[in-house]
Amino acid sequence: MALRQTKSAPKIAIFKTWLDHARTQVSGKSPTGEALKYIAKYWEGLILFLTDGRIEMDSNAVERTIRPIALQRKNALFAGHDAGAQNWAMLASLIETCKLNKIEPHSYLTGVLTAIVNGHKQKAIEQLLPWNFKS
Repeated sequence: MALRQTKSAPKIAIFKTWLDHARTQVSGKSPTGEALKYIAKYWEGLILFLTDGRIEMDSNAVERTIRPIALQRKNALFAGHDAGAQNWAMLASLIETCKLNKIEPHSYLTGVLTAIVNGHKQKAIEQLLPWNFKS
């Protein structure tokens, strides 16, 4: 984290100054203005990596993880129904989240479904998320 503070924080501060200035120079309705507005809207999330060492500085790991899913996206076109495609996307996301959290997806899904069948309380759903799940 100290390295992020010494190397990245100054660059982020310069970028923020540029962003604020650039937003005054272009129309908010132009494509560039819309893009700058989007960056400003999610600024807090963008800089979160500076104070939370668990957060990657880029999305490369996630992009590598979802590449096979993106390559298979045509499969969702043949799901037969929008709900089928949504279910496929949700399940694929859940499986990849398991992998990112070093959890074997089959065991996770088995454990979650077993917990639900055994009456796991809906208000305690957070316990069943991959990063909180205890088999």
